[in-house]
Amino acid sequence: MHQPFSYRKTFILGFGFFGISLIWPIFNNFVPIFLKEDFTLSATAIGFIMTWDNYLNMFLQPVVGERSDRTRTRFGRRKPWMAVGAPLAAFFFIIVPLMRSPAGIMIAILLTNVSMALFRSPTIALLGDLFPAEQRSKANGVINLMGGLGSIAAFLIGGKLYELGRITPFIFGSVVMVSAIAAVWGFVREPQQPLQTEKHDTRGSFFTNLNEVLRASDRSGLYILLAILCWFLGFNALETWISSFGKFTLGINEGRMAIFTSGLALMFVIFAVPSGLLATRYGRRRVILAGIIGLSLLFIYGLVVKNQWMLISFLIPAGFFWALINVNSLPMVYDVGGDARIGSFTGLYYFASNVAAVAGPQAVGLLIDLTQGNYRIMFIFSAVFMILAGLFMFLVKEHNSVPAFGE
Repeated sequence: MHQPFSYRKTFILGFGFFGISLIWPIFNNFVPIFLKEDFTLSATAIGFIMTWDNYLNMFLQPVVGERSDRTRTRFGRRKPWMAVGAPLAAFFFIIVPLMRSPAGIMIAILLTNVSMALFRSPTIALLGDLFPAEQRSKANGVINLMGGLGSIAAFLIGGKLYELGRITPFIFGSVVMVSAIAAVWGFVREPQQPLQTEKHDTRGSFFTNLNEVLRASDRSGLYILLAILCWFLGFNALETWISSFGKFTLGINEGRMAIFTSGLALMFVIFAVPSGLLATRYGRRRVILAGIIGLSLLFIYGLVVKNQWMLISFLIPAGFFWALINVNSLPMVYDVGGDARIGSFTGLYYFASNVAAVAGPQAVGLLIDLTQGNYRIMFIFSAVFMILAGLFMFLVKEHNSVPAFGE
């Protein structure tokens, strides 16, 4: 008997993701300005500090995700991590703009990053705990919609609050995040065991789980992680360098480029829920492959983009195709990993995506320097890795009850 889909439970869990997603745009918008204006740090130093979260998440989130699988309390497996991490992150986030020395602000940033890593994987792992396989794409679509709205709220409200004082957007972000996590804690009942009990030993470490993926006779776990690594390599490179391409290659000023690139984010938000519904109807693997093919063709098209109208015709469909991939990728990981190790595979997912978040933009930056400022190299890099993602994804076997190819 199929469990009915609960929109109430989905939107409450999505509110938690709304709170998490609110923090990072505020952080990314204002902290680089503080580092430059208050302490005159170089762009290289600022770039390094701003990627600390990615370096930490490569290691902390997989370990925390695996540990949350093994946590047993009367509150559940995930909630204790949320109860510790969210208040700490809120406190350290608020003190970031108050620091008046380079060492002070860097310590506050580091502690914010560590605290956020303590509860992100357990919070997202609730998606796998609360929903059966056939509902996860639909649920993740709603959750990604809420996350997108959180980012938009950060830009619109955070920008206005900043005019009242540099600390005000940080207070706003912290209060909303803690309130959102508290809502998840209070109104979402966490199951003590996964929805489907499987004969998996969850007592291994992150490295044990990774080793099991590498040695498994069914290579789908390895292939899905490699696909995730590749498509995030391609897309993160685009996110980082598209504004520079617009300014230095097409001659579009920064303000207009910000408006254009927001179109990609808006299309992602609009199609987040439809993407999950499409995957529920046609299968996650099929929908993800459609997104990969679409983005691969768009990256090739990017090589001939010559004006702002051609750029717009690139960015708008890119948001749609990225929604097909990103909304369904984490549920696909759960399909492959099994319900008994949802936290572990959430950690592996974030390990792959954070390696890409560090490596993709830096690799393309190096290629731009080696080609004397040819920003179109970004499209070649992204196309190559998106095509590789498609090849790996094609090798993944569809698990669970969503329809597979040929059915």
